Amino acid sequence: MQVRQLHPWPTTVAEAESIQDRLRERVELAGPDTFTLVAGLDVHYHGDDRLTAAVVVLDAASLAPVARAVVHGRAAFPYVPGLFAFREVPALVEALEELSVTPDLLVCDGYGLAHPRGFGLACHLGVLTGLPSLGVGKTPFVGRHETPAAERGAWTPIVHDGVTVGRALRTQDGVKPVYVSQGHRISLDTATEQVLRLATRYRLPEPIRHADHLARHPE
Repeated sequence: MQVRQLHPWPTTVAEAESIQDRLRERVELAGPDTFTLVAGLDVHYHGDDRLTAAVVVLDAASLAPVARAVVHGRAAFPYVPGLFAFREVPALVEALEELSVTPDLLVCDGYGLAHPRGFGLACHLGVLTGLPSLGVGKTPFVGRHETPAAERGAWTPIVHDGVTVGRALRTQDGVKPVYVSQGHRISLDTATEQVLRLATRYRLPEPIRHADHLARHPE
């Protein structure tokens, strides 16, 4: 698949924040609600800067793997809170471009709107690819939320600066919630439904579980 080159990769914090501010205006918060191919994206670090980026595409109905890609490299930007996407997006873009198919939905290990500047990794990849995207965080990042009820499917809104930016979602009975936020071309209701549908047995949705395993064990 092809990914649009909408900006040069930044070398300074000011450049990175300017890119986020400019691309944030392109985020769309509505889109399709059914998907045929869903891709999980994850990055595994080896030490401070060496990384492996993995993308695994699953059939949305059967959750069987359809395609995958792995890229080894180094983080493309220093660690700066709120600018973490710039460390990982270049390698993830490279992996996406190696895919033999184009997915209908990107399920990212990270955040979308639930981000200090309202433009996390899921938003960034969604805008660059033009594909619907969502973020699934393992820990809360910004905003406040109440603890959702213990049963699968329970959720509470994540509110940041008076705006709902995501949901704390219980994907399995009694497990810790995950933190779902829109990336691009998807509603919050659809993002929540997709994460719940894709988390068939475990806390994390299957596309991210597959990508995490591939990033850790690329051979």
